[in-house]
Amino acid sequence: MSKSKRVIPGFGLTMGVSIVYLSLIVLIPLSTLVIKSTGMGIDKFISTVLDPRVLHGYLVSFGSAFIAAIINSIFGLILAWVLVRYDFPFKRFIDGIIDLPFALPTAVAGISLTTLYSENGWIGKILYSFGIQSSFSIFGIVVALTFIGIPFVVRTIQPVLEDLDSQYEEAAIMLGASRIRTFFKVIFPEISAPLLTGFGLAFARGVGEYGSVVFIAGNKPMKTEIAPLLIMSKLEQFNYAGATAIAIVMLMASFLILFVINGIQLRNSRLKKI
Repeated sequence: MSKSKRVIPGFGLTMGVSIVYLSLIVLIPLSTLVIKSTGMGIDKFISTVLDPRVLHGYLVSFGSAFIAAIINSIFGLILAWVLVRYDFPFKRFIDGIIDLPFALPTAVAGISLTTLYSENGWIGKILYSFGIQSSFSIFGIVVALTFIGIPFVVRTIQPVLEDLDSQYEEAAIMLGASRIRTFFKVIFPEISAPLLTGFGLAFARGVGEYGSVVFIAGNKPMKTEIAPLLIMSKLEQFNYAGATAIAIVMLMASFLILFVINGIQLRNSRLKKI
């Protein structure tokens, strides 16, 4: 495109604005974590991040976020499929509800879920009658993370399904392919990349979630205590170096997971071009 036809002026100007914006919003705040934690010394850093209570907090946060992201990937795909492929009453209303976790304050979501899933709650009564402890447990944490993560999967897959040409499906069926084979051979390869993106976004959101989890988790040390709560506890104790040390480990783990997911997506896109 010639310079006279460019809508946005100049690569140099736009690139400079982008770098400055990212530095102010992302890079500088994250760099302060590293700077703050370096003042505590390597031995203190290792002892802080490898403390048994902190390690269990990592396990609860990452494990629960992973399970919730898997659940959201399955049911988010089903929801997106129904919203795109079928017309039914109140479709617009249900489509709007998907975005409710984005707009609802996380503390409100946590209180609401705790009320519903407590032993005396509407849903909790049923689950407790079957011996399932739905509140103040890992189960409750997964429920909260599933609630806040579902929009990421649905909104990532939905536009891809809307743009998917149905002629390929019809051709596969005419050639004798079953519905299941058509889905996995024709449709799934097209939505696998956005599905993986939605999984990564839901997982990353779940790892750092605090407001909607802290009420329903019960915060029992070595049982249901999440890593973000440990960070808040150290901040309340004015142990800023310890809080930043835990935050750095979570940041590095989340970045590594997202890096792997992006690498898989890049590899799949290259294979498609071949």
